[in-house]
Amino acid sequence: MPEMPEVEGLRGFLGEQLAGRSVARVDAVSVAALKTYEPPLSALEGQACGGVDRYGKFLVVRAGELCLVMHLARAGWVRWNERLPAAPPRPGKGPLALRVRVSPGEAGFEVTEAGSQKHLAVYVVRDPQEVPGIARLGPDPLSGEVGPEAFAGLLAGERRQIKGVLRDQSVLAGIGNAYADEILHAARLSPFKLADALSEAEVSRLYEAMGSTLGEAVERARGLAPAELKTGKRSGMRVHGRTGEACPVCGDTVREVSFSDSSLQYCPTCQTGGKPLADRRLSRLLK
Repeated sequence: MPEMPEVEGLRGFLGEQLAGRSVARVDAVSVAALKTYEPPLSALEGQACGGVDRYGKFLVVRAGELCLVMHLARAGWVRWNERLPAAPPRPGKGPLALRVRVSPGEAGFEVTEAGSQKHLAVYVVRDPQEVPGIARLGPDPLSGEVGPEAFAGLLAGERRQIKGVLRDQSVLAGIGNAYADEILHAARLSPFKLADALSEAEVSRLYEAMGSTLGEAVERARGLAPAELKTGKRSGMRVHGRTGEACPVCGDTVREVSFSDSSLQYCPTCQTGGKPLADRRLSRLLK
């Protein structure tokens, strides 16, 4: 799933490519992905590209007075092509959901979604805040809006597990499953610890780990083409997606807890006092 650092990388790349260009044609291949109908997609055509923004995991391409908003969900991606096919795309069962051609030239980008579960979302709005998912976003962890005291305030009274709090977009915008694992590993915290049970020292470690982990990931993504961003993300992971490998900090084996539609990875020595976590169907830490 693309998270804040990858979407920030896409934002920077698209911003450079779209500068000085205008939207020539927009084709919706997946009608299910289009969540708004007024203004229509065609209203973007002829509009000058006015920059690309990011709101959490949402990517916003400004075109004239309108905004093309995209949420890539779990399996969506953006692909740039210097020479798009001349013929408009045909609806089908392939991964292509949206194609945007720009001028001058024959270039543009395509939005794709792999797999059978289609959750990618595309909106055309006049203001990004019209998109419900953007309107309910919490502060961006790297925006400067969240200082140590404000961060502690976000966690106060949260009786949920800290992994779930970090992933809650209404609390903090942009952190998903992968970077939550990485932040908690850097902070040496169990993903199942309750947020309001964290000590002052643990909250401080978590705040520092969040800033350093996300900041380093954004720097790795900076300047990379879309085709390189996924590899760049994997290269920076210490525990996420590395079940069975050695923890780069202590050498213990990275473990995994599986859920119905996702999984988390962690290091027992670094995060849980050496104790492996139980499968969440048991909902307990092994004694």
